[in-house]
Amino acid sequence: FLKNLTLLGSGLVTFPLAGMPVSLSKSQYEEAFLPVFKFITASDGHFGQPDTDYKTSHQNLIDAIKRESDVDLVVFNGDLIHDDPVFMPEVKKVYDQLSPLPYYVAKGNHDKVSDSRCLEIWSQPSNLFFSVKDNYGVIILNSSNEAGDYLCIDLDFLQTALDQSQTLKQVFIFIHISQKDWTRHGIDCQAVLDLIARYPNVKATFHGHDHDVDGIMWNQKKPYFWSGHFGGSWGNPFPSYRVCEVDEEGKTRTALKRISDGMMLNAHQI
Repeated sequence: FLKNLTLLGSGLVTFPLAGMPVSLSKSQYEEAFLPVFKFITASDGHFGQPDTDYKTSHQNLIDAIKRESDVDLVVFNGDLIHDDPVFMPEVKKVYDQLSPLPYYVAKGNHDKVSDSRCLEIWSQPSNLFFSVKDNYGVIILNSSNEAGDYLCIDLDFLQTALDQSQTLKQVFIFIHISQKDWTRHGIDCQAVLDLIARYPNVKATFHGHDHDVDGIMWNQKKPYFWSGHFGGSWGNPFPSYRVCEVDEEGKTRTALKRISDGMMLNAHQI
C-alpha cells in the first residue's frame, strides 16, 4: 500500500476523475504562477536524535526555506525533537533564524513535553486557528501527548475553528499523525475526516509522521498530503519540504521539493 501511495504522489499522469487533484509535470509547474498566499510545511526533524546529524539537517532546511521567495508563513508539522524535552528550546533557536518570517509548530508523538510547556516555549497553544490576509485559514491540531501516544484530534476544537472560518476562501489543516489508518502509522479517527468533508472551503490537510510517505490520499473529495521528512534516522532518501501556493483567482497548487537543491519531486493542482 505504501508503494501505491508514493506512486500516487509522484506520478505525472493527469487523473481523469472530476474534482480530484491533478498531477503537474515539471514544465507545468514552472509555468507562470503569481501567488497571493504561499506557505511551506516540513515535518519530522527529530532534533536531538542520537547518531544523526540533526544540526546539519535542520540548517539545510532553514537555508532551503530562505531560498524560496514571497513565503507568508511556515508550519513545522510535528516531531520537532526526538523525545528529550531539553532539546525543545534548542530547536526553537534554529527556527528563529527564519525571523521575521512567521512560523508555527504542531506537536508530534516524539515531542514529549506538556501542552503548558509548549505554550511557554513557543507562545502558541497546541491547538491553534488563525486567518491570514483576511482570506485564508490555518488550523493546527495536536495529535499526541506527553507520553507520545497516537491520538484523535480534539473534534470540538476543529468544529469550532471550521465554523469560525466559513467566510474564508480557503482553509488549510495541519495534523502530525494521519487520522485514518491508511499508512502503517496512521490511526482510525473517521469522525475527523467526516467533519472535514462537511466544509467546502477546506482545501487540503497536511500530515507528517510517516517518513517514507510523500504523496497524497483522497477521502470524500478532500486531499490529504504528506511531506516525507527532513531529519530522523529512517524514511525516504531525499529530505524534503512542501510548498503550497494560491493565486488571485483561487487556483491552488502544492509541490514537494528536495531540500538539497529545491528540485520538484511531485506537484499537484488542487
